[in-house]
Amino acid sequence: MRHTPAFLMTDPEEVRRLVRAHPWATIVSATTEGLVASHYPFLLEDPGDDATEITLVSHVGRPDEVAHELGRHEVLVIVQGPHGYVSPAWYPAQQFVPTWNHVTAHLWGTPEILSDEENFRVLGELVDHFERRMPSPVGLDVDEDAARRIARGTVGIRIRVTRFEARAKLSQNKAPEVVDDVIAGLESPGPYGHRALAAEMRRVRDRATAAPDPEDRPAPEPAPGTDRT
Repeated sequence: MRHTPAFLMTDPEEVRRLVRAHPWATIVSATTEGLVASHYPFLLEDPGDDATEITLVSHVGRPDEVAHELGRHEVLVIVQGPHGYVSPAWYPAQQFVPTWNHVTAHLWGTPEILSDEENFRVLGELVDHFERRMPSPVGLDVDEDAARRIARGTVGIRIRVTRFEARAKLSQNKAPEVVDDVIAGLESPGPYGHRALAAEMRRVRDRATAAPDPEDRPAPEPAPGTDRT
């Protein structure tokens, strides 16, 4: 992705937040046969005491593990958050060039192939993760024997992310009043209304404008000629 300092996300927790909210991701592999891409849901593993660690778990359907040559080389996982068109109708008259706001993360790592038992556990956690919103959740324990037979058609993977590049391009380069107008436009029922994208913009704006904690403020500079020790 283009390296634009104002839009970079460097905090691993912000990337984990993006994965939690948008678990449907794209896996891209540069194989001996060429580029291969697939799409699967991912979960995050608990980072434990290492706040910088990002570990993803998922599965692929056979024979995708062969097509991707999983475990033999690094793969790229692309996570796409809210994104949408920003009309210049929401800008001052002299600003007439539209753009596309988005939140996106690219994560790299070499997949580890899970054992059959661990794969089944991860599949169960994946189902439970999404079913918990349902009024009557359905888990793999409804018929574990049948679920285990179906699970043989999948291969579980764990990806310990070794590096990532992430961007939250949310009009940070615009004046505050313009940002407010873009948020209002996205929250409107018009053709490019996008409340989720507006919420991301509002979150970034509010964090940037929040009053700093007094304890985090730098100490005042000593007056000229006074002792600095």
